[in-house]
Amino acid sequence: MNPSTAFATVLVDELLRCGLQEAVVAPGSRNAPLSMALHAASLAEPGPGGRPPLRLHVRIDERSASFLALGLAKASGRPVAVVCTSGTAAAHLHAAVIEADEAGIPLLVLTADRPPELRGTGANQTIDQIKLYGSAVRWFCEAGVPEERPGQAAYWRSLASKAWAQAAGSGAGYAGPVHLNLPFRDPLVPSAPGTGESAVESATRDVAAAQRWSDDQSGRPDRRPWTRVEPDATRQPELELDWAERGLVVAGDGTADPATLARLASQAGWPLLAEPSSGARHGPTALGSYQYLLDSPGFLASRRPEVIVSAGRPGLSRGQLSLLRAAGVDGRHIVLLQGPGRWSDPARTATDVAGRVVLRGGPGRADGTGWLRSWVTADAAVRHAADRTLAAEGGLSEPLVARDLAAALPPGALLWAASSMPARDLDRHMTPRADVRVLASRGASGIDGLVSAAIGAALAHQAGGGGPAVALLGDLALLHDAPGLVLGPAEPRPDLCLVVVNNNGGGIFSTLEQAAFPEPFERVFGTPHGADIGALAAAAGLPYRRLESAADLPAVVAGSELRVVEVRTDRSEGAKLRAAISQACAMALALTEA
Repeated sequence: MNPSTAFATVLVDELLRCGLQEAVVAPGSRNAPLSMALHAASLAEPGPGGRPPLRLHVRIDERSASFLALGLAKASGRPVAVVCTSGTAAAHLHAAVIEADEAGIPLLVLTADRPPELRGTGANQTIDQIKLYGSAVRWFCEAGVPEERPGQAAYWRSLASKAWAQAAGSGAGYAGPVHLNLPFRDPLVPSAPGTGESAVESATRDVAAAQRWSDDQSGRPDRRPWTRVEPDATRQPELELDWAERGLVVAGDGTADPATLARLASQAGWPLLAEPSSGARHGPTALGSYQYLLDSPGFLASRRPEVIVSAGRPGLSRGQLSLLRAAGVDGRHIVLLQGPGRWSDPARTATDVAGRVVLRGGPGRADGTGWLRSWVTADAAVRHAADRTLAAEGGLSEPLVARDLAAALPPGALLWAASSMPARDLDRHMTPRADVRVLASRGASGIDGLVSAAIGAALAHQAGGGGPAVALLGDLALLHDAPGLVLGPAEPRPDLCLVVVNNNGGGIFSTLEQAAFPEPFERVFGTPHGADIGALAAAAGLPYRRLESAADLPAVVAGSELRVVEVRTDRSEGAKLRAAISQACAMALALTEA
């Protein structure tokens, strides 16, 4: 067996021992040893529970591959490997690495590379891949070129175990991406299968050969990991807090322990302002239209909290950030850790950082204070005003689709929200509910790879026993990751409905200051494209349907395959509708305050 094949075979075997269940490969030559080792592992006999030790996914585009891996890891909470060849292929993974870093998603980035003697010589597909992703990774390692000498397998297994632990956030770390740069020398492929020998039998023979010539380091008995890193046993710092009536709980995307945070809000009788992708948007104190309250300076001025507890990464609106900016001036702002050494304080007003809050005292029931009732009453008033405005408008609109789609999902469903207007429309109009899982790429809030990430999340969600999945995307998000729609016939496919709101451009810019400059706006910000979404779906071989009425939404999204549903809207009319909703909510709020 050649050293490159031995290295890849042992590395993959050790990652499987650590717990690897999903891997994504983008095709290439230099990564052939890894690709073939992963393919062989995916064909192995099913283990306990009838599941193969590895599910393999292949994508022709590296960016789509990396975001598929990110979606799989985000939904499962387990490290997922993404493998690519050398050169610019590795650069295409960078956006997913950044999102994984910001959102704390465990990602194993395995980039193949040329050996040192080919670097800096003008050799084909060779760039500087050393620390390619900078500080965006939890750990980087340039593995040595595999050689046939004693002690190699122990090094390879130790390398895999450490990479897994660093990505998973075991020990005292915070989950995130890890980059292993793996140089391979020719030959890159194993010996051909013998006569009458299957691919699995050939792979088994290669593993045995690797173990023989690598100092007989065949791994720990009973397929235990080479190095086991226990979860961090250090207790997160706990803060005891005396109850105060005028408190708020703010939950941003990726809240570490959303159920505990929702219980804290209920115990304290504090309004819970939870973004949909926080996982905490439920419970008796959760508000569904709080962003309209935060839009009102007068409402906030009369309700200055004494204490705010925030978690996750809040930041969906300027009103939310204004609330946090005022938090640490007159009161107390406690920020909860996302993981060891990681917390989000975009307004820089945190007075305390803690792992969790233990409340001393409280009203004993969720509706026990006038403070909470005033927020709940105001929230109900603006929600009714928004609903009346949507009903009066009559046609399909982006806020209406977001509201009704979230309401129509069955218990156990997954809703993937694009980072721009879909996440914001859900935040303003989604009724709080605990039985639907909402995810989004809000770590860096980019438009990158959202189709692939949604597919990955749906696959992981359903592999874990979850229900159907729906993604709410804009047209630019779909076009930005159009290669993510193209799946080969052997690739796993989820039950996922891609609901695409097509307003022929960048709708979010119509709500910003740029819209006041009509001459450059349409070309520079609006970016109309005129793309045919139905033709794009047909090119990818996916079922397509256009939604004509909100009443048809439950029937349209029902299905059991990967499919596309288009909702056509108008950007300028959408901006007018949102302004009308805000005005109606402001008037309703003024009446409740009178």
